[in-house]
Amino acid sequence: MRVLFVTHNVPRVANDAAGSFILRLAVALQGAGARVEIIAPGAPGLGAIGTIEGVPIHRIRYANDAAMTLAYTGTMVEQVRRSWRARFALLGMLRTLRRAVRAQVANAAQAGDPFDVVHAHWWFPAGLALWSLLPKGLPARGGPTNGAPARVLTMHGSDVRLAQQIFPARALMRSVLDDFVICTAVSTWLATNAQRIAKGRAIRVAPMPVDTRHFWIPVDAGIAGVARRDVLFVGRLNAQKGISDLLAAMAHPALHSAALDIVGDGPDRDALQAQADALGVASRLRWHGALPQPDLLPLYQRAAVVAMPSREEGLGLVAVEAQLCGAPVVAYDSGGLPDVVQVDAGGTLVPAGDIDALANALAIPAHDARESSRRGRLAHERMRHRFSPEAVAAQYLGIYHAALDADDGRQRMPA
Repeated sequence: MRVLFVTHNVPRVANDAAGSFILRLAVALQGAGARVEIIAPGAPGLGAIGTIEGVPIHRIRYANDAAMTLAYTGTMVEQVRRSWRARFALLGMLRTLRRAVRAQVANAAQAGDPFDVVHAHWWFPAGLALWSLLPKGLPARGGPTNGAPARVLTMHGSDVRLAQQIFPARALMRSVLDDFVICTAVSTWLATNAQRIAKGRAIRVAPMPVDTRHFWIPVDAGIAGVARRDVLFVGRLNAQKGISDLLAAMAHPALHSAALDIVGDGPDRDALQAQADALGVASRLRWHGALPQPDLLPLYQRAAVVAMPSREEGLGLVAVEAQLCGAPVVAYDSGGLPDVVQVDAGGTLVPAGDIDALANALAIPAHDARESSRRGRLAHERMRHRFSPEAVAAQYLGIYHAALDADDGRQRMPA
């Protein structure tokens, strides 16, 4: 099976955190016998064609270097909202992605080695770039009468939130989803919210994988070797990730002696540092900035607990990574987090915005090494069985075959 990924977010270099789950899925699919290529936007300093872990990645220039900043940083919507230059760059991105996919699919078919599936990640911008492109009769394996490759779309969270927040985007999202044979979402919550917008559209739940090579539990964790301690936060420093609530929790008497490691960067950093000073907790905080995945491993492995006070998280891959390393997670009962932070497997969920509940829940594993270790081991086993690249790749191969069967049956139906 030959598969073409289209995405605005995939690692720029080896060990880059940006869109790492997209690369993990591609690598795992290749390990299962599929052939995967990726088309993604360009960025300053990136070559047009490269390979990471055996996966070819085609980077498409869509603007000059000064304006080619929309992808890979998680700030696309913010940039487009505040800048006309970014809006014109977005139009360029959509246009060039569309042309690149058309050319790649047509050239592969003409060479006698067509793509079976085109898999768009995020309905915006990748799905939108492909809107009404592939059903136009590009030749596939069976020749011109068999139509285009099967079309699969995965929603990851920010794209659904965009449609929830901007009313005109809802109709656009519905039209884009109608263009794909099978649509998936990475969590139950996300699928439910997408279905509220695209009424009547079936959406499957299929998560993204986590690199189990990079995230693992130390054999002696919590016994004699690695001493677990303190609280860890990993994520963008913005309102959605809830770091402001976590700082307030650190000022709670239950956490008066705990320290907090903060990994990530974002638009709220200065305001958050000022908040920490005002709360009197600044001396117990360590700001690490954004880190590559390998540097996260020791932080996860020595954390007594990982805090995820996010609201409307699409899935919460940080929670999966942490639990694979044996760190229990305390999270808000919001978004897709209940899919991965499970109370019967060492996780703790508290009501979103309840600072007292957040502080008290974090305090238990933060101050009790045995309880932290017990919860972490339970969580590790659950995550390993569900989110390993091999398990997720097998699920998506099944989805691709279902899409091919559905598309083939639809194309054979009389007009």
